[in-house]
Amino acid sequence: MVAPPKPVPARRAAALVAILGGALLLLWPAVLNGYPVIFSDTGAFISQTVVPLMIWDKPWIYGPFAWLFHQHVSLWFTIIAHALIVSHMVWLLGRVAGWGSPRRHVALCLGLAALTALPWSVSIVMPDVLTPVAVLGTALLGWGWPALSRAERAWLLLLTPIAVASHLSNLPVIFAVLVLAVLLRAGWGVALRAAVPLVGAIALLLVTNVVGHGRLSISPYGSTFLLARMIADGPAQRTIAALCPERGWYLCAFVGQLPDDADEFLWNRTSAMNRLPDGTPIFLGGREIAPEAREIVMETLRREPGTVVMLGLGNFLTQMTRSGLGDTTRQRDVGYGVIPHLRNGFPAAEVARFQAALQQRDELNAWALAVARIFPLVLILAAPFALLAWARAHAARDARALGLLLALLVGMTGNALAAGALSGPHPRYQARIAWFLPLAAVVFWRPRPEVIPAATAPDPARSHTSPG
Repeated sequence: MVAPPKPVPARRAAALVAILGGALLLLWPAVLNGYPVIFSDTGAFISQTVVPLMIWDKPWIYGPFAWLFHQHVSLWFTIIAHALIVSHMVWLLGRVAGWGSPRRHVALCLGLAALTALPWSVSIVMPDVLTPVAVLGTALLGWGWPALSRAERAWLLLLTPIAVASHLSNLPVIFAVLVLAVLLRAGWGVALRAAVPLVGAIALLLVTNVVGHGRLSISPYGSTFLLARMIADGPAQRTIAALCPERGWYLCAFVGQLPDDADEFLWNRTSAMNRLPDGTPIFLGGREIAPEAREIVMETLRREPGTVVMLGLGNFLTQMTRSGLGDTTRQRDVGYGVIPHLRNGFPAAEVARFQAALQQRDELNAWALAVARIFPLVLILAAPFALLAWARAHAARDARALGLLLALLVGMTGNALAAGALSGPHPRYQARIAWFLPLAAVVFWRPRPEVIPAATAPDPARSHTSPG
């Protein structure tokens, strides 16, 4: 005998408990550390609301987003928000895919927390965690719309553009998901809904850059990062050597002295970008060099287009194989720029908690290295199951499951292409989204019992809004 369905209040309560339980599981690295995990860039995002400051190299998005929760009281509230958002997004995916239940959700979050890098992305005060949120939100808006309540639709329409805009590499990733909707011939409704986060993100970036930098641009100084990548790979160095000194570029004075590491060029205080030939420091060198960087990038693309493309593909393949915690858990990874902003904008007790954390005593990294050993094995084991789930959804002609599953895989691949080709391979770039493989393998492995046409199916969302 089949048990009668639970009343709506009971189902809501069970869902809420499951989402909260999943969020708590995803916070374990911060709990272990005794404080949110901090990276050197965290200080820059804090400064966006403490100073406040429009930083040349970062969108004015994540800093205000984090401030909505920490309110200059404690960064714990920001990562708790991370955990709740991710747990809720995973819950929505499972429910829309016809797989979810409170018990399954908690079990899934437990597996993700124990076997993937997801809890480390959740626990660090950085926009990394918003990349998978951007992909999940776009996928759910596109293919999961009929199964969402009005409140859930409104929430995703608000959250997802912010998540997309939080990091510039998210723009091409979400564009790839939009292209997927077109290639699958999912219909204008799916494509238009999937386009909303991208359009909203572009609007956010344009408005904030006009206000903060006086320039109607998605990325006013993005050419500096492209130049750094091309210098590290070699083509831009050859362009500078070939066209100097006739072009009169500032970097002509450094021919033969440019590094083969993009991070060194961008951030080392003694690099050509940050000092004059006589050693005098340059304030905001990345911003000042941007016009010249655009010229060099365009000349390099004109001179060696094939080489640039092939090097970008090589960086993409390298990024696909690099997924780990990287340089995020050691004390030296924090640097010296975080604590001044904590002292200026937060209570003394918060500074004390920061200083007492395992990371500041350089004891967190050993734990991170120990648990990270299993991450590659989990991805390798999950990959065939995710691909078989794709084959099953295709064979069953389950358009919703196929679209959602492929959106996850395209988002993961697009992230490697965008991050690897534009910024250069870094383990944490792919770790922030590689957990999509086991997520897809679990949620989509079993086909839905029956795919009911949307026109005749009861709207699952109504059970969340109607009295019975």
